[in-house]
Amino acid sequence: MSPVHDRNFENTATRKGRQPRSLAGFSSINRYWDKVHELYAAKILPGEYYVTLHGEMIVTVLGSCVSACIRDRVFGIGGMNHFMLPIGTEGGSTNQQWNCAATRYGNFAMEALINDILKNGGRRENLEVKVFGGGMILEHMTNIGKMNISFVHDFIKTESLNLLAEDLGDVYPRKVHYFPHNGKVKMKKLRSMHNTSIIERETNYLDSLETKPIEGEIDLF
Repeated sequence: MSPVHDRNFENTATRKGRQPRSLAGFSSINRYWDKVHELYAAKILPGEYYVTLHGEMIVTVLGSCVSACIRDRVFGIGGMNHFMLPIGTEGGSTNQQWNCAATRYGNFAMEALINDILKNGGRRENLEVKVFGGGMILEHMTNIGKMNISFVHDFIKTESLNLLAEDLGDVYPRKVHYFPHNGKVKMKKLRSMHNTSIIERETNYLDSLETKPIEGEIDLF
């Protein structure tokens, strides 16, 4: 029996002590028992994504980054990514070179998530999308959130995906809880910025994009 047809999947993440096995390729993602929601959760950081068919919750905190929450509405398999595009044309790179790099980073984040959903039993015609983030929280990089928003809008339009909801822009970080098995999202805008960890995390990740190799291109199924 294909795992996405197993209607018991919604219960496997709600039993303390029986953490569901992660899908292939996601063993490095931080997972834990969430006492508030009483189910297992996966927390993703910038540059990561996670896919589940076991009724888990996926959690992330966004500043300038964007997360796409994508699921197969029929079978309940879905996931979330957390990405940021590189910015600027420093180091002598041309606008054309930067546009190529930015597109490939964003495409990798979106296509890798979609392909893992499809690989594990989802169907493209059933996909629905909700997107969040893109806040203006990095004062010295005021356009990065807008660039991330523009990219995800263009990608969704180009790929003819079904966009159900979005909460993008503004000046606040967001904490997002996503439940792929039923498509629900709980989102809270973090109006207090006493904790600088979000800014530090995103600044460090953005710096890493300038030095690490660009991921290879992925073709959608």
